[in-house]
Formats: sequence, C-alpha cells, structure tokens
Amino acid sequence: MVSSVGTTSGTSLLSQAITAAKSNAATNAASASSSTSTSSSSSSTSLSSLGGNFNQFLTLLTTQLQHQDPSNPTSTDSFTAELAQFAGVQQQVETNSNLTNLISATQDNQMASAVSLIGKTTTASSSSLPLQSGSASMSFTAPQAGDVAIAVTDSSGNVVKSETVNASAGTNTWQWDGTNNSGTQLTDGAYTVAVEGSSTDGTSVALPTTVTGLVTGVSKSASGVNVDMGNATIDMSNLTGFSGT
Repeated sequence: MVSSVGTTSGTSLLSQAITAAKSNAATNAASASSSTSTSSSSSSTSLSSLGGNFNQFLTLLTTQLQHQDPSNPTSTDSFTAELAQFAGVQQQVETNSNLTNLISATQDNQMASAVSLIGKTTTASSSSLPLQSGSASMSFTAPQAGDVAIAVTDSSGNVVKSETVNASAGTNTWQWDGTNNSGTQLTDGAYTVAVEGSSTDGTSVALPTTVTGLVTGVSKSASGVNVDMGNATIDMSNLTGFSGT
C-alpha cells in the first residue's frame, strides 16, 4: 500500500505523470476507434489486390494463347514458366483466404475460453483503469522507496485525479475511491492511469501499471480477443492473472 504525502512534494514527478496520462489516454482512444477498421480494411485491401492481379494474369495468359502465331508458337519453356506463375498466384490467393478463416476460427476458440473469465477478478498489464462500483485498484513496482506521482484521466484526456504518494521499494497497491480532485464522485467507466517515480540513480522513470477489475464480458476485434472490465477494454494477451472473486 502507499500513503499520501504533502502536495508540495514531487511536483516535477506529478507534472510528468499528468503528461504521460494524457498521452496514454489519447493512445488508448485512438487504438480503440481504429484498430478494427484499419486491420480489417488492410487485410481486405491486400486480398482484393492479390485477387485482381490473379485475374489480370489469367486474362493476359489466355489472350496470349488466342493471338499467338501458329507458325511460331510460344516456346514450351516460356509457357511452362507462365503456368507455374499462374499456379503460384492462385495458391497465394487461396492461402490468404484460408489464413483469414483460420485466424477467425482461432479467435472464436479464444472467445469461447475467455467466457469462463466473466465474473472473475482479473489483473492486466495496462494503463486502462476500470472504475467499477465506484472504486478502482492498480499496482506498480517502485525501484526504491520515495515519492511517486499518480495521475488519472478520463476518456477525453482530462485530468480527474492526481496525487503524490509515498511508496516503498517493490510492489505497491493504490486504491482509488472514484472521486476527482474536487472530491466529486465520478461515474463508472474506463479511465487512464500513469505513474512516475525515481530510479536508483535519481532520474525520473515511468512505472508500468497492473490494473485490477471484474470481467464483465469478452469481445473480438481485428487485433484479437479482448476482455471487458465494465467500459474498459483490455487485450486478452495483457492479462496476468485472475481469481474466482
């Protein structure tokens, strides 16, 4: 656990934490809004382009056969090479299609497995902090004992909570009661957290965070399977553990 310190302590660290939290919020928002459309669009465009090349190659090959000079036909070696290219392009189209289907099937299996996590308390390496039932919890590892600054922003990047705490060396847990800097209770949802501390040589360093939340659902995107902690969406690959409560 950590304890609060005076507001005049760690001003520089707090400023860096606020900047980092705003940056993380912008990154999370951009990733959530564009990952599915960008990935699926890129995959679709690539396959469409390959399919177009395949059809164009087929048209050129048949046109060549139709218009070749009977007295001077295409040599056997050249014709064989062209057929080999034709077969290669065809295989590539089929491979891409089958790979897309395989990825989709794998994600479906992951979703089926992830359903068992619903209702369980889960930890994840993430800056997305889920506020559920008016509270949130996260942990971080401090290189040494001393001041550590914590900043929380909402989905729009506005700083709602910031404070400097006294942390011990090693793993520390920070509990948030869901109130902003003015003491007003905020609504449940997805927030972003950033933590800044000092390394053993005295320089400031960003401390990775592990958030805790109750899994309320699972979803699939082009980048993989996600777990939902309330309104916070976290990639399943970032999960670090879970319990039955």
